[in-house]
Amino acid sequence: MSTTTVVHLLRHGEVHNPDGILYGRLPEFHLSDNGSEMAGLAAEWFSGRDIAALYSSPLDRAEETAQAVADEFGVAIRLDDRLIEAGNTFQGMTLSRRSVRDPRVLRRVYNPFRPSWGEPYSQVVARMVDIIKVVRKEAWGREAVCVSHQLPIWMARRVAEKKRLWHRPDRRQCNLASVTSLTFEDQKLVSVGYAEPAAVLYRKQGPLVPGA
Repeated sequence: MSTTTVVHLLRHGEVHNPDGILYGRLPEFHLSDNGSEMAGLAAEWFSGRDIAALYSSPLDRAEETAQAVADEFGVAIRLDDRLIEAGNTFQGMTLSRRSVRDPRVLRRVYNPFRPSWGEPYSQVVARMVDIIKVVRKEAWGREAVCVSHQLPIWMARRVAEKKRLWHRPDRRQCNLASVTSLTFEDQKLVSVGYAEPAAVLYRKQGPLVPGA
C-alpha cells in the first residue's frame, strides 16, 4: 500500500507596511494586528491534522506566522533559507502606476519571462522543490507546514501543475495566510489543494504589495 504525505505551503499574514514599500527580504517587517489574526486562523485551520514538521522562511513575517502554528501543535520551528522571499531589485522602493516611466524601473523590466528584475523563476522553483522533498521525507506518512511567501509558493504550485513559470502577478491565487496543499502518494504528487482560512479578514486589508 502507498503512503500518503501532505506538505502544506502557508503564506504569511498581512504585514504592517503603512508606506507601501516593496519590502522583499528587508528585516523588521512584522505582522500587523490583522496579520496576527490571520496567522491564528490559519493555525486553527490545521487543528486536528497530524502535523509532524514545521518549517519557515527566516523573514520576520513568516516566522511570526509559523509561531501561531507552533503554539497550536507544540512543534519547533525550523528556519530554512530555501523558503525565503524571491530576490527583487525593486526592494525598498515604493511603486505606483507612475513608476513605469521611472528609468530605474524601465531598465529592469526588459524580460518578464526570467524575470529580469529579480531572482529567476527557475531558481525559485529549484529551491522550493528541494525543501519540499526534504520536508516530505521528514513528515513521511503524516503532514507538514512550510511558511513562505507569495511568489515562491506560486512557483511551487505552477511547477506542480505542470504550467509555465512566467505569469501575470495579478492573477496569482495565493492570498495572505492561504494554504496550498501538496498531497503525495509515496513520492508521487497526486493533488494540489488551496484554502483561505483567513478570508473573513481580507476586508481589513490595506493596499497589497505584489510578490510579498
